Amino acid sequence: MKPVLGTEISIGGRRWSQKLNDNIETDRLVYTIVQRYDLPEIIARLLVARNVSIEEVDGFLNPKLRDIMPDPSSLMDMDVAVDRLVEAISDNELIGIFADYDVDGATSSALLKKYLDSLNIRNELYIPDRMKDGYGPNKQGLEYLKAKGASLILTLDCGILAFDVLDDFYIQGGEVIVVDHHMAEPKLPKAIAVINPNRLDDLSDVENLAAVGVVFLLLVALTRRLRKVGWFSKKPEPDLLQWLDLVAIGTICDVVELRGLNRAFVAQGLKVMALQKNIGVKALREVARVNSKPNSYQVGFTLGPRINAAGRVGEPELGARLLSCDDEIYAMNMSSLLDEQNKLRQQIEGSVLEQALSLVNEDNEKENVIVVAADNWHPGVIGIVAARLREKFNKPACVVSIQNGIGKGSGRSISGWDLGSAIIGAVQSDVLKGGGGHKMAAGFSVGSDKVSELKQYLNDHFNRSVVELDNVVSLPIDGLITVGAVKGEFLELLERLEPFGAGNPEPRFVIPSLKVKYATIVGGQHIKCRFAEKSSGEINGICFRSVGTKVGDVLLSQNGMPLHVACKIRKNLWQGRASIQVIVDDIALP
Repeated sequence: MKPVLGTEISIGGRRWSQKLNDNIETDRLVYTIVQRYDLPEIIARLLVARNVSIEEVDGFLNPKLRDIMPDPSSLMDMDVAVDRLVEAISDNELIGIFADYDVDGATSSALLKKYLDSLNIRNELYIPDRMKDGYGPNKQGLEYLKAKGASLILTLDCGILAFDVLDDFYIQGGEVIVVDHHMAEPKLPKAIAVINPNRLDDLSDVENLAAVGVVFLLLVALTRRLRKVGWFSKKPEPDLLQWLDLVAIGTICDVVELRGLNRAFVAQGLKVMALQKNIGVKALREVARVNSKPNSYQVGFTLGPRINAAGRVGEPELGARLLSCDDEIYAMNMSSLLDEQNKLRQQIEGSVLEQALSLVNEDNEKENVIVVAADNWHPGVIGIVAARLREKFNKPACVVSIQNGIGKGSGRSISGWDLGSAIIGAVQSDVLKGGGGHKMAAGFSVGSDKVSELKQYLNDHFNRSVVELDNVVSLPIDGLITVGAVKGEFLELLERLEPFGAGNPEPRFVIPSLKVKYATIVGGQHIKCRFAEKSSGEINGICFRSVGTKVGDVLLSQNGMPLHVACKIRKNLWQGRASIQVIVDDIALP
């Protein structure tokens, strides 16, 4: 397809590619959707550009859990796990919760803890320390829960590749249920049950779920069984829907595809969040100064980083404790602490990113997969730095922090290459000591003497599995628009496509021939500006993390030259007043 407005290379170094190919077949599909569902043409075009079929339109725009909720028993080992949990609950056993330290792990553990607390079932939480314990189940954590009296332990958002630890614990009589969603190997860890839609023998067709979504299905199945055995005959049955805000947060922040069941989880979960009944989520929103209607952007970029900060640079249990608490004072104190830890995380991240960029030399730029490593980078930020490198170079990126000869690594991928399977292959080939993940993200451990070999392995894997690679970064564009057309009514139309996220990206438009009336630096890294269009008026804009970039330099120069602006369009609430602004992604010279 021809690049939008002829932009082969923008100021930001990207080709503006038209997301929807205009032809007779596309037009026919668009107008069929318009007529069948009585939709505006712009909505129909955006749906077609997101590969939503005619039959999927209603379910996409109006996702309902009751219409697409699968039978939880379709997941392998689900019924086995439920049998053991019913036994534990009936005998008032103490249940251990071992969860990952990221947002998906925090929401998964908070969801399970709230459920057990509602039944007055004793439980104990353990979140591993990223620095001391590393990723996944470890001996000291399992022994801690066992010493606290846990006769049954659930590992959430981890465990599928923890063979040595779980096998030893099983042999010693420990009882574990693994609840995970990461890529699995043919071999499974020894456990009472292993619930994972990405098991190779699982046919449930819900492999895109985040771990918190899998936990929700487990609780649906458990509630159904407890109801059947009469547990709720004299006790109130918990309303699982009241905790869908936790499912939405974990699903959005784990960047799984927002289609099908995930989309329904998030759509309904955001509605639950708007009710502000979860004390922890409410306190976190207040600390983040968020008072607008909840949406996926707000969750992903304001709430998520603060929850994540606990596992990255602070006390790993804080996020889960906050999200599962029922004390308003405790919630406000924990939210404030997480806010401070997030600020510290940002400082550390900036330093590591600067060093990592300096290592992406000419040799790295020629490779299809970027791998950089250095001594003593903070392991808590390497995943974010990998994401920043991925964004900048449009290539998969892995960042490794080496300490005492052992590297902890984190990687982020691009669409079209399964990083998780590549990492598992590297483990099986003895390039890595351990690791796992999913298509878009992975974590691993590697000997310092094997970093170069890992780089070669990943690049070879990429070259074998990706047929075509365009070295020019592509920026997908949904269409052209004028300042005059950017009104409240237009935003209301776009909101019909929410929630946005993986699999349903927020629409991006180009406003042609704008002039910069003024531009100024805000927050140290961002540029706030005002654009003027010759015939349609003016509009405010902001370009995040652009100070020191080519795009930022051009905006700040204010030389009167007309610019094409690629942007997203959002409502901005400030001091109770609503306005419309553009979020600048890129600019180009006409």
